[in-house]
Amino acid sequence: MPDYDVIVVGAGNAALASAVSAKENGAERVVVLEKAPREMRGGNTHWSGGVLRFAFDEPEEIGPLVPNASEEIENFYEGIMPYPREDYHGDLMRVTGGRTDPVLSRILVDNSKDTVFWMNEVGKVPMEPALSLSAVKRDNKVIWARGLVVRAKHEGVGLSKSWFKTAEAMGIEIRYGTAARSLVQGDDGRISGVKIRDNEGVKTLTAHAVIMGCGGFEANVQMRTQHIGVNIGGAKVRGTPHNQGDGLKMAMDVGAMPWGQWSGCHATPISADWGEFAPREMTDRSNRLSYVYSVMLNRKGKRFVDEGEDAALFTYAKFGRAILAEPGAKAWQIFDSKVLHLLEPRYSTSDPIVADTLEDLVDQLDFEDPKQALATLKEYNEHGRDEDEGYDPSRKDSLATKDGLELPKTNWALKLDKPPYHAYSATGGITFTFGGLKITEDAQVVGTDWRGIDGLYCCGEMVGGLFYDNYPAGTGLVSGATFGRIAGRSAAQAAAEAAGKAKAA
Repeated sequence: MPDYDVIVVGAGNAALASAVSAKENGAERVVVLEKAPREMRGGNTHWSGGVLRFAFDEPEEIGPLVPNASEEIENFYEGIMPYPREDYHGDLMRVTGGRTDPVLSRILVDNSKDTVFWMNEVGKVPMEPALSLSAVKRDNKVIWARGLVVRAKHEGVGLSKSWFKTAEAMGIEIRYGTAARSLVQGDDGRISGVKIRDNEGVKTLTAHAVIMGCGGFEANVQMRTQHIGVNIGGAKVRGTPHNQGDGLKMAMDVGAMPWGQWSGCHATPISADWGEFAPREMTDRSNRLSYVYSVMLNRKGKRFVDEGEDAALFTYAKFGRAILAEPGAKAWQIFDSKVLHLLEPRYSTSDPIVADTLEDLVDQLDFEDPKQALATLKEYNEHGRDEDEGYDPSRKDSLATKDGLELPKTNWALKLDKPPYHAYSATGGITFTFGGLKITEDAQVVGTDWRGIDGLYCCGEMVGGLFYDNYPAGTGLVSGATFGRIAGRSAAQAAAEAAGKAKAA
């Protein structure tokens, strides 16, 4: 008899969802291998904002997740628009340029609501309105970004703690400081265990099935440089330092097929003042996502993206990477006083540079060409708009710069004309990599021979093919839990079948 029915490698949202699902579906002996020590547990989930993008037809459908919302937020449901499955899938197709995996994306979208309710009911993850992340006040009414109304209570920290609490209550063993080194594969091709390294040395744990849920390679400088490029090689890491690509390499060593965009990543705009790794205690509060209300300049003093291309929650992954390609991998987001009330609360973790004139502001910033920076701002103002022309921060308002600006701003293009002016630095903070493994609808890992690898399953950031170039906010956590749930169920069934065969023999 093997040591376990199911081994789960990793301990973030997806991995713990898979462990809970495996236990729920009959696997008696489930173990989670967490490479990090207990005080660093939880992977990237700890750093996340905890927001959950899912489809629903009527706003009232989300009520059971946030039963007190109507009491806490006046006219709560009035500011919520339906988010049907076709709209969710359309958003995913749009931001990935139509390249998202057609099968996996449908599974994600079609199961999204059920997954979030399962997280709440079975995973015991309490929820709350995502007020500080995805809501804007208009005419004294809270307007919600479509599909982004709910988050885990206390964001990623609360999500991680809830999963661990539930797993432990279900009798799932969690081994900290336990690094998976390689997969054990029998002559029949079946995965039958994991070789590990812990404080006692190197040993092998056996199991009927193994689930890989240990993230991408975003913390591995060598792999980032090799697969994504030099600019990304030097990026700051927004999440855990433990995601070194070990699981991907282990799986490919037994013939797993690489899948998806290995040259792509989620690279959020974050404060350039933070260190190489975002402090764990600050979680996601390094983010700088209110750039849609700003004019964003590189160190040469030029604009390099259309800040108003779309809502920030549809462009931030792309623009974080765009900043990394600019000189010094740095940008300045410049706001005037008309929009300061719209800045998300996370900006409060940095002190802005403030001035009463644009000239004085530019003099305080580290532009390589200050004259060009001032010229860019003045040219922008010549083409910018006034608030009374239809400005609406709650939606894409089509308030674009006037014709003649080489790089237009297509929404929210207000002039910078109300002092004092505030500037915040930004760089790209890599969160996770898009390249992963090919899986089936049952989350079984597919080999380079296009056959499933028996006993091996995958979930979370290790799943390849969902995201290309860009990413819609809140999709990662729901994807992780969706395919984690599927992987756990499939692994439990495979373990039961393997145990039955062994008993019959």
